[in-house]
Order: sequence, then C-alpha cells, then structure tokens
Amino acid sequence: MKIKFGLTFGLNVARLGLDEMQVITAAQIADRTNFDSVWAMDHTNVPQWKNAVVNDAWLMLAAIGSVTNNVELGTCVTDAIRRHPSTIALSTVTLDRITKGRGILGIGAGEAQNVVDFGIEFSKPVSKFKEQLEVIEKLFESDPENHVNYQGNYYSLVEACLQAKPIRKPRPPVYIAAGAPKTLELCATYGDGWIPIGYTPALFEHHANVIKDHAKRLGRDISNFEFANDVDVYFAPDGEAAWEKMKKAVKVSLYKPELLKVHNIQQDSEFDFRRYFTEYAMNKPELMEQMKKASLQIPDDVARTAIGVGSPDDVIEMLERFIKAGTNHFIIRFWGEGLYQNIETFGNKVVPYFADMQK
Repeated sequence: MKIKFGLTFGLNVARLGLDEMQVITAAQIADRTNFDSVWAMDHTNVPQWKNAVVNDAWLMLAAIGSVTNNVELGTCVTDAIRRHPSTIALSTVTLDRITKGRGILGIGAGEAQNVVDFGIEFSKPVSKFKEQLEVIEKLFESDPENHVNYQGNYYSLVEACLQAKPIRKPRPPVYIAAGAPKTLELCATYGDGWIPIGYTPALFEHHANVIKDHAKRLGRDISNFEFANDVDVYFAPDGEAAWEKMKKAVKVSLYKPELLKVHNIQQDSEFDFRRYFTEYAMNKPELMEQMKKASLQIPDDVARTAIGVGSPDDVIEMLERFIKAGTNHFIIRFWGEGLYQNIETFGNKVVPYFADMQK
C-alpha cells in the first residue's frame, strides 16, 4: 500500500493565530506539493490560545475543496457528541459531492472542552458514539427508495433517508479516532481507517495490532484499512535546540494511561486523567496545569521517538519508525513559524523519498 501524507490544521495552526484565508492558502500549497490529504480539526475553541481563529471545520473543508484538485479532505476529527448523526452523515456526503469524491469523515467520541461550555452534557460518550456510527452507516445506505429505521438509547430513525448520494462508492471512508479498548473495537467494527494522536511507535504498533485482532475476530477484511497517524514535525536548523523548546509540549500530547502502560511508566497518583478528559474546558485551566506536571514523568528518550525535529532527514527517520510500526497515512502537524515553507519543504524533500522507495 502507498504511504500517504496529509496536512492538518490543528492546534499547531490555532497557536499561530492564522485566519481562514491563510489556512486556505496553505491547503493550496499542499495540493500542489505532493500531499494526499488535508484535514481540519473540529473544535469550538482552544482554551490554550486566545489569539486562535477557530472556524467550523466542515465549512472550511468545503472552501478548501473549491480551490484544490487533488487532496482528499477530512475532519480530524468531528466531535460526535456535539452533532446529530444525521447532520454528520449529510455533511460528509455533501463534502464528498462538491469535491468530486474527495470527502472523508474523521470522527471521535468527543472531549469536554468542546461541549461543557455550551451546556451540552458530556456523559456516556462511548455508548453514544457507537450509536452514532450505527446511525451514520444506515443513513449512508439510505435514499428515497430505501428508508431506514433505528432505535437506540440515544438516537432513533423512523423511515428516514438522505436525498444526496456520495460520489465515492459505496460511501465516503470513515476514519475513527480511538485510543482505548472500547473505541479500538469500534474502529475495527465500523472504520475504514484509524486516526490516533499523541502516540509513540511502540503504542501505535500495540494498538494497531488490537484493531487487527478485532477485525480478524469479526471476519473483516482490512487489507485496505488506513492506519493513519497524526504526527508532529518541527523543521529547524538545530534539532537539539528545537527539541528542548518542544519537549514539554510533546510530553503533554503523549500523556495518556495507555502510553504509560506500554512504556512501563508510573502514573502520577495526584493526577486524574479521566477527570481531565471529561472536565477540561475554558473555566478549568488548572486541569491543564496538572496535566503538564504529570507529563514530565515521560522520559525524553520515549517522547523523542514520537516527533520529527530538525532536518528533513531527521523527519524521515521518525516517519520510518512509524511505518515500521504500521502507519500508512501520516497526518502532519507542523510546528514553529513559516507554515508555508514547512509545507513546501516536506512536500518537495520528504514525500519524494518515500515515493521513490515504493516504485
């Protein structure tokens, strides 16, 4: 399978305070410099950076689709708990149609920071997520000649249908954000791809094998499954100096119980990760400070495996580590200044290296 490369507009771009026109320009550069995909985070806010411009992901992807020709376009990822599954399904189909078959649904169970400030209850997210995936799958199959029904604990369909069919057959691909036992099983059951974030190669390989084991048990052929991976890249003339600048932020992005377990790192007894995940929002900045403190337990040599920092050759080494662990679609988050130049450097100096390998 070809190794694919995507550009994501996530927290890295939010930190820079780039507006919609700058983001669209960056996507155009990616479209003509060997990238395969472009992704937009689906947040309502980013409490860390008040200067960030946080637009609606679906509208941004539609705008990007109108001025690009080659890249696939996906959410990285849509927060399921904030939107009704019918809205998600129709947005996905519409994006696919207006981009001539380039739409992707990236979807996850959600996180507190995008919902609790707006009076949306953040409870039973995984159970609701499972039902969302089931409803979306049914709606993708629906049309005026094929009405569908569904009755769950949280969602229902009564003789429902969409009246727009996607360009891609049988439907746009669904990439699922997963990093815990229940969501990894959902990924194997309903997903065409997997999008983790904040992983080391060791954790990526471990969870990729969990997905493969579930798929085998379910009798699913996942030979064309996309094991995507949201990774950090920081081009810098002095890789060591750049690493010193980045390492605390990298450790925060990596900190999760599953990673600690894989790397045999003792969990901070004073930090409640579940509380952070379910409560962190604008009005509770102290939870982020607790997270930052706890993440310092991750050793430098473990954290360093997760990021490409320095020259293009240093970045290639990081990508090769993840390819060995099973990644086949990289979603790149560029850090540092000069986003446009970073995209061109990666597209012209890193992507061709892997293209040549696959000839």
